[in-house]
Amino acid sequence: MAYTILNNIEDPADLKHLSSDELKLLSQELRQFIIEIVAVKEGHLGASLGVVELTIALHFVFNTPNDLLVWDVGHQAYGHKILTGRRDNFHTNRQLNGLSGFPKREESVYDTFGVGHSSTSISAALGMALASKLNGDLKKHHIAVIGDASIASGMSFEGLNHAGVTDANLLVILNDNAIGIDPSVGALKEYLSKAEVGYKPKKGNMIEALNFNYFGPVDGHDLTALVTILEELKNTSGPKFLHVITTKGKGLKKAEEDQVKYHAPGKFKPDTGELLSYDVDGLPLKYQDVFGLTLVELAKQNQKIIGITPAMPTGSSLKYMMDAFPKRAFDVGIAEQHAVTLAAGMATQGAIVFCNIYSTFLQRAYDQVIHDVALQKLPVIFCLDRAGLVGEDGATHHGLFDITFLRAIPNMIVAAPANEIELRQLLYTAQLGLSNPIAIRYPRGRGVEKDWQMPFESLEIGKGVCENEGEDLAILCIGSIIKNAKAALTEIKKPVGLYNMRFVKPLDEELLHHIFDNYKSILTIEDGVVKGGFGSSILEFAAMHNYSHKIKCLGVPDLFIEHGKIDELQEISGIDVKTIVQVIKSLF
Repeated sequence: MAYTILNNIEDPADLKHLSSDELKLLSQELRQFIIEIVAVKEGHLGASLGVVELTIALHFVFNTPNDLLVWDVGHQAYGHKILTGRRDNFHTNRQLNGLSGFPKREESVYDTFGVGHSSTSISAALGMALASKLNGDLKKHHIAVIGDASIASGMSFEGLNHAGVTDANLLVILNDNAIGIDPSVGALKEYLSKAEVGYKPKKGNMIEALNFNYFGPVDGHDLTALVTILEELKNTSGPKFLHVITTKGKGLKKAEEDQVKYHAPGKFKPDTGELLSYDVDGLPLKYQDVFGLTLVELAKQNQKIIGITPAMPTGSSLKYMMDAFPKRAFDVGIAEQHAVTLAAGMATQGAIVFCNIYSTFLQRAYDQVIHDVALQKLPVIFCLDRAGLVGEDGATHHGLFDITFLRAIPNMIVAAPANEIELRQLLYTAQLGLSNPIAIRYPRGRGVEKDWQMPFESLEIGKGVCENEGEDLAILCIGSIIKNAKAALTEIKKPVGLYNMRFVKPLDEELLHHIFDNYKSILTIEDGVVKGGFGSSILEFAAMHNYSHKIKCLGVPDLFIEHGKIDELQEISGIDVKTIVQVIKSLF
């Protein structure tokens, strides 16, 4: 496609010179440009396709970047990036040293707030609006664009509740497409689904009850209608709410038909949307699928098992249990705090609850883990998907802090399987009955074991295993990063001890005393932050027992790791095979 208009857009000011017909042509070009780049480079597709007209209308009507535009999550911000001076670099999206897949303040003045987790836009935009007023800037507009799945989060309601008692110049735009990554759930979704374009809810609808001026619903793909109503809203004071109905994946037939798969489809043919097939025969399963399939097996045997996920049934593979046991598996929407305390409530009644949540999203429910679960010794089983480095989603999505923040909590068990077989056995062990909560962390992507579906066998809590004995140097690993240590040892000629510790908390102190009594040097390796992590626990053990060994700790350094391929990020973090070989040699 010849991008006759798009190629002349260097920043949003260029939009002001376009006619209505040219804006409509631009929407076609922008949509096709996103499709052609993402088809080859991969990334998030459906959300950005759904807001093409809205993106153009916002930058056409408002004076960005002086008017502040906040995109919730950022999956929907590709068009925004392309129109704000990043068109020629968009092919580097999500690649090492390239553009971030999400809005990022350091990247552009048009990215007013860094996003990655959902439901932050209303609070952030309200904060900007109140600060602008205090600064005497009364003409500046502040716009939050939030999806219907994200607005159901508690944080969104907190922002709406506060905004409604202010006179802030705030516009909240609800991008209502009935889906986040998976279909939206909950009573609010049912409420919104009753609204149709052209239908004006009765006075007293729930948004107006929060003191917002409600506008809409409006067709999010009618560019002329969007421009008209946004011009009207520019001249409306106080908190305003615009309800926009869109279709996720708009403009690519297959993306409209399968909105879950085409949220982030991988590579595909840009003209048809047909996914490019990969030969996965003989490859190990993804860790998430080992979790999901194992949970179904266990649930068949144990009627007390319940599964919970906050809006990630497909991404976490809890979908398997939701299909097999729909009454015993719950998608609670983007509500991590609620998910944890819901699990705690169920556990008080004897349920065996698997709370399946991405590591990075558990951070949002830290207080609930402490006060509602651990303090009461409720045996909730936290299954932390996407632990460690996750790749192209970058700093907002890496699961690097769970070891550090969980091991500080009393009563908490923290485990990290070395492979899919150990994950399976830990899941089995946890449902046999524990007196404390447990967190089982495992990485994104495929594992290493093709034959993972072994007979169930319980593992002793707090016990590690020796992979091989050695002399002088012992390597202590936690989790799947042990595969890098094993690869490194194939290049080392001297005998080196290798230990799979399995548990960060409680530590296997019996095994540790054996190690410290038989080796001169210790190397720890983990795929989380090194400060306060697994290696720190070994240093604490050594200090407590007056060991004076040389101890070297490898892990992710004390900085935020950006986006890139896993092997690239491991090299940056110093936990790749080559670096491990160098460190081992330096310790002899």
